[in-house]
Amino acid sequence: MARGTLRIYLGAAPGVGKTFKMLEEGRRRAERGADVVIGYVETHGRAETAAQIQNLEVVPRARTTYRGAEFEEMDLDAVLARRPEVALVDELAHTNVPGSRHAKRWQDVEALLDAGIEVVSTVNVQHLESVNDVVRTITGVPQRETVPDGVVRAADQVELVDMAPEALRRRMAHGNIYRAEAIDAALGNYFRVGNLTALRELALLWTADKVDEALRRYRDEHDIQGIWEARERVVVAVTGGPEGDTLIRRAARIAARSQSGDVIAVHVSRSDGLTGADPARLEQQRELVESLGGTFHAVIGDDVPGALLDFARGANATQLVLGTSRRPRWQRALSEGIGSRVIARSGPIDVHMVTHSEAARLRRLPGITGGLTARRRWYGFGLAVLGLPLLTVALKLVDLDLSSELLLFLGLVVAVALVGGGYPAVFAAAAGTLLVNWFFTPPVRTFTIAEFDNLVALTVFVLVALAVAAVVDASARRRREASRAQAEAEQLSALSRGVLAGGRALPALLAQVKDAFGQESVTLLERADGRWNVVDSVGPPGETGDVDIPVDETLHLVLRGRPLPASDRRVLAAFAAQAAIALRQSRLSAQAAEAARLAEGNRMRTALLAAVSHDLRTPLASIKAAISALRMTTVTLEPDDVAELHATIDESADQLVALIDNLLDMSRLQTGAVDPLRRVIGLDEVVPRAVADGTGGAAEQITVDVPETLPAVLADPGLLERAVANLVSNAVRHGAGAPIVVRASALGDRVELRVVDTGPGVPEADRDRIFAPFQRLGDRPMGNGVGLGLAVARGFVEAMGGTLEPEDTPGGGLTMVVSLEVAR
Repeated sequence: MARGTLRIYLGAAPGVGKTFKMLEEGRRRAERGADVVIGYVETHGRAETAAQIQNLEVVPRARTTYRGAEFEEMDLDAVLARRPEVALVDELAHTNVPGSRHAKRWQDVEALLDAGIEVVSTVNVQHLESVNDVVRTITGVPQRETVPDGVVRAADQVELVDMAPEALRRRMAHGNIYRAEAIDAALGNYFRVGNLTALRELALLWTADKVDEALRRYRDEHDIQGIWEARERVVVAVTGGPEGDTLIRRAARIAARSQSGDVIAVHVSRSDGLTGADPARLEQQRELVESLGGTFHAVIGDDVPGALLDFARGANATQLVLGTSRRPRWQRALSEGIGSRVIARSGPIDVHMVTHSEAARLRRLPGITGGLTARRRWYGFGLAVLGLPLLTVALKLVDLDLSSELLLFLGLVVAVALVGGGYPAVFAAAAGTLLVNWFFTPPVRTFTIAEFDNLVALTVFVLVALAVAAVVDASARRRREASRAQAEAEQLSALSRGVLAGGRALPALLAQVKDAFGQESVTLLERADGRWNVVDSVGPPGETGDVDIPVDETLHLVLRGRPLPASDRRVLAAFAAQAAIALRQSRLSAQAAEAARLAEGNRMRTALLAAVSHDLRTPLASIKAAISALRMTTVTLEPDDVAELHATIDESADQLVALIDNLLDMSRLQTGAVDPLRRVIGLDEVVPRAVADGTGGAAEQITVDVPETLPAVLADPGLLERAVANLVSNAVRHGAGAPIVVRASALGDRVELRVVDTGPGVPEADRDRIFAPFQRLGDRPMGNGVGLGLAVARGFVEAMGGTLEPEDTPGGGLTMVVSLEVAR
């Protein structure tokens, strides 16, 4: 039985129309005569989606009881028994109720496909396993239902259902996606423009990769070797030389011109492993190309032009970037370079030859010594001194021709080269030549060589011995240099991490120096007032030591324990410089913190004086005037006038109490004296009292919608009530008389309380400032108050482990969102 085919509609977010498209496809196929059934569809109460079902046959759902509740799932057995040609199955990533045949719905779909049934399904990009963590970082909402990428990639067709973020938010605002009570929470959280834009990009990129995969598979199946310029791909060849950064950046600029171009860096290594590439620089170039959004690849090939072109064709590259040769002119005259051979064989691939500052710069050849330790060289000399006489005696006891004797001496020279490197091998080659010439080359016991063939043989013997010695020593030198470079890179990498560690960067750095260089103590000294003072130390401090690294005229890094070779001092100098930087950073941070503290104190004092001089004086003046009028004996007041004066006194006194309470609350917050007593409470208990306190006689403006079925939260009832009252009071004061809605809803493991007004709103640039103490928007005298209400509200909410953030109200206005943790 042939396996069924799978078609998936992929969306960037809920509400883009995946289910609508699936049902529309089902109807088209049914109209063409196909046997189509709906295995499972979830309309989410959307009338337009439900209307698409029309006359399509719906397989009844299976009912499953789990923990006392009844759930509906797709009846897989019923669909298999019905055996339609096409089954429509919504929500591919859905997790089935425990007790179902399969744990996941995508496994149900696999069973349908195995039965030869064609399946049309839907999934959102946030449910793909590979981007799950990325989506959580973007949206802050974990996705517990996921589907393996391999299942979606294996689909015969994947069609992206796309919609612009603004259009999707309009659909949401019009009630076409969620119920009315969930719209505000969704628009302010998951359905923010930034979230939707990022999710849309993820969906587009994932689909583009799927299309690329399908294109590669088609080219492989049809053995297509030519380049198809479906997408601009720029391959840049790097050698590990200093010109690599220039080439990578040029390739990135070329790719950027096509908006969606890819940058692919490739390094070709020879199969023998002998390469002049600097591993540290190659790693830097890898990091550079990845920071520019590209990828880095390493391939092996003795034919470098062929390897480059094979890689470029395999990647379906359209352009190849190479650097001009670093060889001198006379070498290029003798043999064409890699660039010329690549151009000659590139075919439809455009080749860019990029000039750079390293072009035609002569590189010196390394010497043949210095790669091995002194002990190894002495071992080599010892082997030569003992081995050459013994070999001579042994050959005198047997009768061999000169060629065989030269080969044996050559073998001994190679052994000496492997053990001791260049100098011992040169000594062995010279001594061996003399011994062969004296004892085995006619006429023997003289240094005369009678035959030209023997002269050639001896000369070749010497040259081969020297060549082997040079290769062995160069290999050892490169190995030691690579090990040294790796160790230095690891130390410097750790150094960078230590400097970025924060306030304890300097002690951590000194401890790292102590461990890295095997010292007993490391001390940073600073010269002040004509004497050296210890700034910081790891181990016993002291002004003298075995190693003294001057940083500048006033700072020295002193190490005590053992002397260090010159090669270690270069890395140690970098540590010393970073220690000075860390010291200056810590001091600058302390100075900045102190300056910020003083500036904040001055600002607070200035603001408090301004507030006291105006906002506290106003209600006091009202009270004074009212009391003076009541005490007047020359004027007889009507009872209504007396009542009005009493009301003025009472209202002004309330204003004073509110202002003083806010001042005291702000003082408690700034001194850290707020200790919330969090307990399990219901918002329906606290919010009505808070609204009553914050209305200020405007109760008719306010609508409260806090369902009793909301989950309880962890909060301090008194602090929460004060915070909500301040938010409501602020909305009444600045809402220009517009209606205000106080609404609560659940969102995952949080409960959100929204104070929504449709007044003039607050520009986005001013939203951080409105939470600053003593701040009224633009410092305009808009009613009474010292500008502490929002600052106190945010402080109380954050003290309870919640958040308070402002958002735009759809249609105009400002919404304050309080998010609190659901009680477990």
